[in-house]
Amino acid sequence: MSKLQLTLEQKIGQMVMCGFATTEVNDNIRSLIKEHHVGGIIYFKRNVVSKEQVSALSHHLQEISGEQTNIPLFISIDQEGGMVARIDWEDITLIPGNMTIGATRSAEHAYEAARICGEEMLRLGINMNFAPSLDVNNNPENPVIGVRSYSERPDLVAELGTAQIRGLQEANVAATAKHFPGHGDTAVDSHHGLATVPHDEERLVAVELAPFARAIQEGVDCIMTAHVIFPAFEPDSIPATLSHNVLTKLLRHRMGYDGLIVTDCLEMHAISKEVGVAEGAVRAVEAGADILLVSHTYEEQVASIQALCEAVRTGRIAESRIDESIDRIITLKNKRHMGEETEVPEDFTSYFATPESKALVDRMFEDSTTLVKDEAGALPLDRSAKTLVIWPQVRTRSEVDDLIVQEYTLASALQPHMNDVELLRINNDPDSVEVEEILASTEGYIQIVILTYNPVSKLHQGQVDVVNALLARSNTRVIVASTRNPYDLNQFPDAPTYLCCYENRPAAMKALGNVLLGLQEPKGKLPVTISEQYPFGHSASYAKQQ
Repeated sequence: MSKLQLTLEQKIGQMVMCGFATTEVNDNIRSLIKEHHVGGIIYFKRNVVSKEQVSALSHHLQEISGEQTNIPLFISIDQEGGMVARIDWEDITLIPGNMTIGATRSAEHAYEAARICGEEMLRLGINMNFAPSLDVNNNPENPVIGVRSYSERPDLVAELGTAQIRGLQEANVAATAKHFPGHGDTAVDSHHGLATVPHDEERLVAVELAPFARAIQEGVDCIMTAHVIFPAFEPDSIPATLSHNVLTKLLRHRMGYDGLIVTDCLEMHAISKEVGVAEGAVRAVEAGADILLVSHTYEEQVASIQALCEAVRTGRIAESRIDESIDRIITLKNKRHMGEETEVPEDFTSYFATPESKALVDRMFEDSTTLVKDEAGALPLDRSAKTLVIWPQVRTRSEVDDLIVQEYTLASALQPHMNDVELLRINNDPDSVEVEEILASTEGYIQIVILTYNPVSKLHQGQVDVVNALLARSNTRVIVASTRNPYDLNQFPDAPTYLCCYENRPAAMKALGNVLLGLQEPKGKLPVTISEQYPFGHSASYAKQQ
C-alpha cells in the first residue's frame, strides 16, 4: 500500500510505536492496531516468556495488522546485550554489553555479537533493535549510560558501534543508533528529569557527534533521539527530541541523515513532566521525528495519535510533513522485508544458543576480563583455602534494568576447581544493620572474593562499607571485582587486587572465574579512565608467577 491510499489516521498511526502490558494480545494493543492503526510495537520484559510465546505473539500482532493494511508492523525491543536485555533466557544467546566489547577492542567481536543477536531476534518476529548505544561515556557520574557505552573514546565507540550496526542489519534487523546527539556526558537520567550537555559546538562535533557521523556513513536504519538539552545547537533550552534545530537542521541537513528518526519514550519525565506526552508527540514531529515512542500508557498513546491528527487538520503540521515520514517508514519496512519473518520453522528451537554462538560469546568474555591491579599477589587464587564469594543481588528494578535473580554466580564457576567455596548473597544496597550481619557472616574465611554491582553512577554506600571493612582485616586475602561500573575502585582505592567485568551474566562470571584461577590470562583493557593511575587502555598482569 502506498501513502496515497492511506487515510490521515492511518498515516499518523504508522508514526506511533506502542507498548502494552501482557504476554498475549490484549484489548489495548488490539484497539491500537485496529482502530488507531499503529505501525509499531515495542516489547519489554513484561511481554516475553519463552521463544515459542514471543514468536506466536509477533505472528498474532502481524496478523491483526495485516487485516487493516498490507504494511507490516515494526516489532522492536531494547536488546543491547549485557545488563540491558529484555530477553535473557538461558536458551538464547545473550551477547555481551557494549563496555564488555569495548574492553576487547575487537570490531570482529562487535559484529559477530550483533549478527548473532539479530538472527535470533528475527526468528522471534522482532525486526527492529533499539541498539547500539553510541553514547560516549566520558562522565563517571552518568546514572543511565555507564556500561551501555563502549568507551569514553569517540573513535572506539564509532568503530565498534558501526560494526554492530552492520551485524544487525546484515541479519535483516533494523539497527538504531542512540541517543542522539549523545547522552554520555550527563549526570541526570532523562527518565526522571532534563539533562544538559553544555559543551561548545567544536567539542560536540569531535566527541558526541563523531560516532553518529560514522553510523550515518554505515547506513544505519534508525537514530533515536535523546531527551537532553544541547545549548550549542538549540539556544532555547529545548531537549533534542523536540528541537527542529537538532533533528532537522543538524541531523538531516548538516549531517545528511535520510533514515528514520525515532524518539526515546515520550513518557519519560524529561518530556511528560515538561510539556506532556501528547504535546511532546506533536512537537517531536514538528522537530523532524518520524516515529513517536509511547511505551506504556494506553490513554497517552491514544491521546498522542489524536493530538497529531488534530495538528494536521488545523494546519499546525502540514500533511506533506507526515508524508515525508511515511515514505521513510514504508521504505525501511520494504528494505528489511518486514512481515515475512513470522512463519515458524519446524526446527525452530535449534536456531538459538547454538554451540557455535555460545563459543563465540565465551571468547568475547575471555577477551574482556580486565585485571586492573594485583599488588598483593593474591592471584591466582589459593585453591585449597576456605573461600567466600560475596554476591550483591539486584532486588529492585530501575528504569533501564529489569530485576534478575541469577542461579549461576561466580561461586558456580569456582566450585568445580576448588575444595571449599561458599556463596553469600547480599542486598546490593545494604543498610547499616545488614552490613554488620554481612561482616559477621564472613568471619573465618581465609580468602574472600567480593563482587560489587551498582546500576547507577556510584556504588551504594553499604557495599563500600563492606569492602572497606574486609580490607581492614589482616588475616584475610580480599579480591574485589566490579561486575558493572569499573569506576567502583575510586570508592576504595587501597584495594590491592581489583578486576573489572562490566556485567555479571553467567558467561562473564565463567570468564572471571578462569582468570581468578589462573586458567586464562586477563586480556581486557580498560575502555574508560578510572583515575589518573588507571587510565584508558590500562591492564595489569599477575603479581606472582603461576
